[in-house]
Amino acid sequence: MSIIGKTSIVKEGAKIGKNVVIGEFCIIDENVVIGDDCVIGNYVHIAGWTTLGKGNKVFNNAAVGVPPQDLKYAGEKTELIIGDENLIREFTTLNPGTIGGHSKTIIGNKNLFMAYVHIAHDCVVGNECILANNATLGGHVELGDYVNIGGLTPIHQFVKIGSGCMVAGGSVLTQDLPPYCLAEGNRAYIRGLNKHRMRKIFSREEIDEISHLYKILFSHTAPIRELAQQELDKNPNPISRSICEFILSNTRGIPLNKGTQSE
Repeated sequence: MSIIGKTSIVKEGAKIGKNVVIGEFCIIDENVVIGDDCVIGNYVHIAGWTTLGKGNKVFNNAAVGVPPQDLKYAGEKTELIIGDENLIREFTTLNPGTIGGHSKTIIGNKNLFMAYVHIAHDCVVGNECILANNATLGGHVELGDYVNIGGLTPIHQFVKIGSGCMVAGGSVLTQDLPPYCLAEGNRAYIRGLNKHRMRKIFSREEIDEISHLYKILFSHTAPIRELAQQELDKNPNPISRSICEFILSNTRGIPLNKGTQSE
């Protein structure tokens, strides 16, 4: 049985799952789908064509699925799709896609968005990411799984961040960050590998292989794309292959060092 606050408005057409709790003074628009076991705090607005999976918790004053902050948006049907068991803290804003992008913003499972996080239109966020207070994703940003972004950190539109990366608080990231890298600074550049995360998801042997690969890629003996292609031609294991393919497909350059950034 779901519990809906007496002062909240759930518009006709909205689909509310089982065991959902909706607090006071909320507005749930007519095209919203809320999965089972979700908890919606007070003063929350869930708008547009927004779908929440199971077990999400949305805290007070969050704005979920409200129109994207894109001057080209003219009310088209675009979506915000949120997976399961995400924590969406106070004053977070999550925007749907635009027809100039994927027409969808997609968020995976078990992410934590701390207070005042902003995820713009057409972003793709993986699973088990943590975005600290006031972290901001510009439009079309893509995050892999297990990404940590520190507080007060903006990510430039169209940037891609690979799985297992960490971006330190107070940084500004404007280029693509390969998997398992640690970046810091304004403008942020790669400081090393995120060994803390790697130890949680890889064996010692796998960590050594990744570290060895990055020593080659960051050796400056040739352009990083050329080095990545050479390593890819050796038919590496799936983890190394994914790193090389990320580098070869990047469109914004790789922030190798401060002041000298590789394309």
